[in-house]
Amino acid sequence: MAIALNVMEEQKDLKEKKRHNEGYRLVGNHSAVKICAYCKKAIKGEDVCYKNTFYGIESWRCVQMSPTFFCDHRCVFCWRDIDYVWPKWQGPVDGPKDIVEGCIKAHVELLQGFKGNSKAIAEKLKEMGKPLHFAISLTGEPTMYPRLPEMIDYIKEKGMTAFLVTNGTIPDMVEKLISHQPTQLYISVYGCNKEMHQRTANPITKDAWEKLNKSLSIMNKFNRNVMRLTLVKGYNFMDPEGYAALIEKYKPMFVEAKGYSFVGHSQERLEVNNMPYHHEIIEFTKKIAENSSYKVIDSKEESRVVLLVREDFEGRKMEFEGL
Repeated sequence: MAIALNVMEEQKDLKEKKRHNEGYRLVGNHSAVKICAYCKKAIKGEDVCYKNTFYGIESWRCVQMSPTFFCDHRCVFCWRDIDYVWPKWQGPVDGPKDIVEGCIKAHVELLQGFKGNSKAIAEKLKEMGKPLHFAISLTGEPTMYPRLPEMIDYIKEKGMTAFLVTNGTIPDMVEKLISHQPTQLYISVYGCNKEMHQRTANPITKDAWEKLNKSLSIMNKFNRNVMRLTLVKGYNFMDPEGYAALIEKYKPMFVEAKGYSFVGHSQERLEVNNMPYHHEIIEFTKKIAENSSYKVIDSKEESRVVLLVREDFEGRKMEFEGL
């Protein structure tokens, strides 16, 4: 028994070392933060994230994090290491305040090197130390964190936004969030039918497609909501009419269609030709628009992502007073 426990501890240490080398910083027992490439670019005035382009989020003030590494999917396109996937919670549950404050601290510490970077913009250097946005999308499935509603509340109490991305397979938690709303809820959709979704998401959870649809059915109870499509050639980059029908069924506020990127651990599972070009994403979304009440209103070529809505509106791009 002692030998087995020692082996498990050694494997855990190796995983943590590997994550550290990949740029992750662990926070508490089960959370993590990592600096987004667009955050770094934004500090130098080179580029911004598509969330800045579409919604006004300031990329240089955005914390990319997750309250858990646990996940119930093994998506073929995931840039994370899916060899270490666990579909059920294990171990202690850290408090929301500890997670949020710990992530902010780790995020700011990771950015300190930019103070010696000649390309960094002075105003953004000053602002980067006071984050305004939490992108709860780094790794794992955040709705597995049992105290997620409290964490969302705490982030918003601090005057920050919370953009939450979920695969929708824990509809009970999604329903709890209706009274603890993130600033914007994303539900990821990996196919327009069950077979396509199974092939692309490779879920461990039983009835993942049915659970996803249950979450989609309550999506419009959220003030700002997004159906997010991650499109991979050879897997789910097909049948735009099917996607149009699914979109019409649930009528999200926004639809984001994003091309898969050949990066990270996904390179161990896919090939570069699985990655759609931006012009192909544009053509695909035009076909969705032709078969639905939605229309293309924005895009960002560098991210190969397109935004569809039924009607654009004032307030799509949010304005922030800051901290």
